[in-house]
Amino acid sequence: MITCVGNPVYDYIETPYYKTENRILSGCSTNACIVMRKLSMKTILVGDVGRDFIEDFKKNMKELQVEYYIKECKESGGFSLKYFNNGDRELKILGIAGEIDSFPEKILKSEVIVLAPILQEINFDLNELREKFRGIIFLDPQGFLRYVENGKILRKKNPEIEKIVSLCDIVKPNEYEAEVMTGINPRKNYKRALEILYSWGCKIAIITLAEKGSVIFDGEEFVEIPPYRTKPIDPTGAGDTYAGGFIFEYLKKKDIYEAGLFASCT
Repeated sequence: MITCVGNPVYDYIETPYYKTENRILSGCSTNACIVMRKLSMKTILVGDVGRDFIEDFKKNMKELQVEYYIKECKESGGFSLKYFNNGDRELKILGIAGEIDSFPEKILKSEVIVLAPILQEINFDLNELREKFRGIIFLDPQGFLRYVENGKILRKKNPEIEKIVSLCDIVKPNEYEAEVMTGINPRKNYKRALEILYSWGCKIAIITLAEKGSVIFDGEEFVEIPPYRTKPIDPTGAGDTYAGGFIFEYLKKKDIYEAGLFASCT
């Protein structure tokens, strides 16, 4: 059983090739959860959904066969995402859901707990989770690095991020998040960026590099994972999908190279 913690969101998405008509289900934890369920793993999603989308959410989860522990709040989180041909992305807030201030004891029976907030919503004691949980904690730090200022989303280093990483077994930022966290541009020196992440206490550090693939460090070797060549119709959730694929294969083989390859293909 895999548990993913982080608020589901409902987004508008526009790319040079694709545009949604209505807001659609997304989110770091949600996407990773759906991918692992499609790989036939039992998954649980923990977060908050607003009364505006709660019925749609329940219908989605029933169709996907994903179990959930969801607290209803005033409004659902969501973004308007617009991608441009040069790779840039415009992000606007459509809603901010409530905080996740506790976790159900049942998730302590999971093999892996994925911490994947979308916007600073995880507000329970991570020390308590680490003390009680003996499995793997996988961190997607995206939502711990996002802040809202004057209605805009900004990335900046969370003063607690080193402590958060120290409580996790695997950490997977993308290249921009890794630079915010470490001060090192991974495209210029990925080995140093990975070494810094690893020095904070995790067991495996991963950095995804978009069209350049990804790199992984376990304290002994640096592993380069090539990209799986494809036409990126919609890149939303690519990193979340990578996380789901990595977890699935790593649990089977405990081999970071094989897990990285599978994640890239996923």
